[in-house]
Amino acid sequence: MNAVTEAYIDSLALNAAAMKNGRDLAKKNSFPKLCRSEDETLLFGECKGSGKEPYRCSADFVKPESPVFRCSCPSRQFPCKHILGLLYAYAVGSAFQTEDIPEDIADKRDKAVKREEKKKEAIAGDDTPPVAKKTNKSALVKKISAQMEGIELLDKLLLQIVQTGLGGIDAKMARMLEDQAKQLGNHYVPGVQAAFREFLLLFQGDGEREAIYTEAIDKLTSLQTLVKRGRSYLTARKENPDTPLATDSAIEEWLGHAWQLSELRESGLLVRDAELLQLAFHSYGDDARSEYVDEGYWLELASGKVYANRNYRPYRAVKHMKEEDTLHPVVKAKEALVYPGDANPRLRWEDPVFREPEERDFAAIRGHARRAYAEVIKQVKDQMKNPLSDKHPVVLLHVKEIVKQGEAYALEDGQGKRIALGDIKRLQQPSVQLLPLLKKAYLKEQAMLVMFEHDLGTGQLLAQPLTLITEQERIRLLY
Repeated sequence: MNAVTEAYIDSLALNAAAMKNGRDLAKKNSFPKLCRSEDETLLFGECKGSGKEPYRCSADFVKPESPVFRCSCPSRQFPCKHILGLLYAYAVGSAFQTEDIPEDIADKRDKAVKREEKKKEAIAGDDTPPVAKKTNKSALVKKISAQMEGIELLDKLLLQIVQTGLGGIDAKMARMLEDQAKQLGNHYVPGVQAAFREFLLLFQGDGEREAIYTEAIDKLTSLQTLVKRGRSYLTARKENPDTPLATDSAIEEWLGHAWQLSELRESGLLVRDAELLQLAFHSYGDDARSEYVDEGYWLELASGKVYANRNYRPYRAVKHMKEEDTLHPVVKAKEALVYPGDANPRLRWEDPVFREPEERDFAAIRGHARRAYAEVIKQVKDQMKNPLSDKHPVVLLHVKEIVKQGEAYALEDGQGKRIALGDIKRLQQPSVQLLPLLKKAYLKEQAMLVMFEHDLGTGQLLAQPLTLITEQERIRLLY
């Protein structure tokens, strides 16, 4: 059970509070009994609780890729703080006495084995190929019709805005438009609704009007493109319901489709035997969607591709959902599923295995860093020109030198081409101010992960530094 590290346990916890509570239990010696099986596939023990009887908890690793956690406490959080405390106690080297596997757990293991055997026997005895899931065409056409009505509603709202003029949109009118936009929630287009709400939120702040208008025009362009492409796409699907979901663009995600992992797998959108290392992580609130977003950027060590990984937690359910956090180990996944997207498509995996990063991993990362800035800038600008593309691509760059231009900083490549550094609006958290704190040795011949943004006010392309990758470590500039 070498994989039971503190980082692994952190990844299991629902949120930071659960991590803290679990660690506190381990530190305060709240476990009068700590045991492990002789083969170390089972950890179990007793934890002091508020009642007379202690809580009995266990972590069963008989199948390491899908461990089973059990606890007698009534907590809704899972794994609860008692299970986390048991695991933390093991990870920090607390004394565990060797005992036989408890009878109740042994019985549960036997039942699980029998269920698996029955499944295998059923599969072995059935030579008929699996039947593909049939689409309920009438229900699908009905849903598409409702989505098309939502697109037409958005078109009417945009026309109303254009006729009124941006100068006529004050906070009161923005609230009135938002009330109308709530109707979009009845048309199975949550992505469309969120995009329109993001536009309306611009007028509910106290920002400079000229800056607001500049950004509003950019978002109006995206919304009008969404109307045009969404209408065309949905019309084609309604005429032929057998048309597969689009996987060459993010149009389905814009319309609000929640991709199932089985759909991605069937479409061939996966990376087999992936090894991924997280290079950057941050959390933020998305008021347009009423969700917290835990966002990480990962590099696949073999290909050098930079992927995004996002965990969404609705504001109203945040207490009951797992909060992601910074992860330091390399994640090994037999199968990583890739969502349709642009430069940094979203990635998900199940049943990961962890290992500590090694120097060879950092060497691989640095070897994948892009060296020709002119080519990078062209690709970034081309992506930004597409109204429905991600306007904030993340790129791993080779840094010949971090240079200072007056009071500003820039990255320079081997040909003398420079990329200006700056704190961008998208992240709402500064990191450039940390550059003067870096050792001089870190200012040359390194790799850096950056996020790009087009400053609509100045017309300048900026990159905000996220992480510096040296030969032996990641120096995270953003948390």
